[in-house]
Amino acid sequence: MMNIFISGFAILSILCIILFVYTRTSLPSVGDASFKQFQRIYLVVYMLAMAGDWLQGPHVYALYDSYGMSAHDIEVLFVAGFGSSMIFGTIVGSIADKYGRRANCILYGILYGGACITKHFNNFQILMVGRLLGGVATSILYSAFESWMVYEHHKRGFNQDSLGNVFSHAVLGNSLVAIFAGLIAQFFADRFGFVAPFDVSLTVLTIMTVIIIFTWSENFGDKTSDISASFSNAFKSIRTDHKILCLGLIQSLFEGSMYIFVLEWTPALTPEVHEPASGTVRHLLSSGDNSIPHGHIFAGFMVSIMIGSSLFKVLSNYTNVESFMRFVLFIAAISLSTPIIFKGNQLFVFIGFLVFETCVGIFWPSLGQMRGKYVPEATRATIMNFFRIPLNFIVVVILLQALPMKTIFECCVVFLLLATVCQQWLYSLYRKTPMLEHVENGSQMSAEKSDGALLVEHKTPLLDVKAEMV
Repeated sequence: MMNIFISGFAILSILCIILFVYTRTSLPSVGDASFKQFQRIYLVVYMLAMAGDWLQGPHVYALYDSYGMSAHDIEVLFVAGFGSSMIFGTIVGSIADKYGRRANCILYGILYGGACITKHFNNFQILMVGRLLGGVATSILYSAFESWMVYEHHKRGFNQDSLGNVFSHAVLGNSLVAIFAGLIAQFFADRFGFVAPFDVSLTVLTIMTVIIIFTWSENFGDKTSDISASFSNAFKSIRTDHKILCLGLIQSLFEGSMYIFVLEWTPALTPEVHEPASGTVRHLLSSGDNSIPHGHIFAGFMVSIMIGSSLFKVLSNYTNVESFMRFVLFIAAISLSTPIIFKGNQLFVFIGFLVFETCVGIFWPSLGQMRGKYVPEATRATIMNFFRIPLNFIVVVILLQALPMKTIFECCVVFLLLATVCQQWLYSLYRKTPMLEHVENGSQMSAEKSDGALLVEHKTPLLDVKAEMV
């Protein structure tokens, strides 16, 4: 069965190259030199930030296990990380909006670097501090960097469509970084022990922080309001603007399913063995003839995400993101039903997982583009971290329940179907909203909610506004 995974990776790689070449040669590209420089500055920092995260992932569990910790202690540490992100996420988001997104990204490097240092200590309390720091840092990673980029993109007057181009390149680059980070982490772990990848991560995070200091300018949300007011304004925006509420629900439901999938794909693809003496079934997770090639499977998943990022460009060229994401979310739900319908069939389950990861590759740039359109600038980072509260809650609850694998995937399918319904709701709101309220000097677009409350303003050429309305 191992040939299935290796052959799948090879086929996906060829398809990914074909799609990449197609999108580079056949689809319209952004030729603005200033935009390309801006995109390069952002992507270099973002890739280093993601590399610092990916380098740590493969060996966290192995490091804790090497310290002789029980499975319960390890589970508590993992839950603490998600809980920290859930509790402190909105606070760091408000700090970013008030005191600066650039400063918040620098704080990410410091906090995550501190988390790496704690991995040197075989002490539960110190490692717990590291998980708490890592949880806060993760909230910054998935909010402040994007908030900084979207603000700078609008401030410099770049075309709204080019925002999707940045997100697509970020997803493509992130997938490549994940593959190389896994190889590098394994190289250092094999030669210097499980703590070595965390030292490499610390080095990368330090380089990233230095580059931010010397190349990024600062930007803010609402500097005049205090943190409690920013928190209140963000909550009000979510409560009163149904588009923002839809985005929050879609993100929480989809990414919650995605994080659960990360924890469950290994047992779902691992062959089961029946033990007649006890009548039980166990998974062959250890090495052996029936073990699965984790490296090839992970690489296949990353290539699928890259394919998804290219498909996002193709789909965006023909229709709007609010429309095609309805079908992407529904396909994602169907794909995660394969472990339920075809339990034990490695081929069908693997294909289903590859389709899901392709949907992930479409989802990330799509959600980023919609957030750039609908989330108000003044409280952007705060709102984005509000979205992560239910996301982390979903993951923590699933982790603590010790549910059967079939039940876990059934929950994921339900979450994704609910996300599809929310996307349909968002699409209907998009169709009803007057996208062009007025145009001044042929360049200003103002999007308003149907109830008259101001949602967001962009500087966009008139032709692009008309194209968006078609």
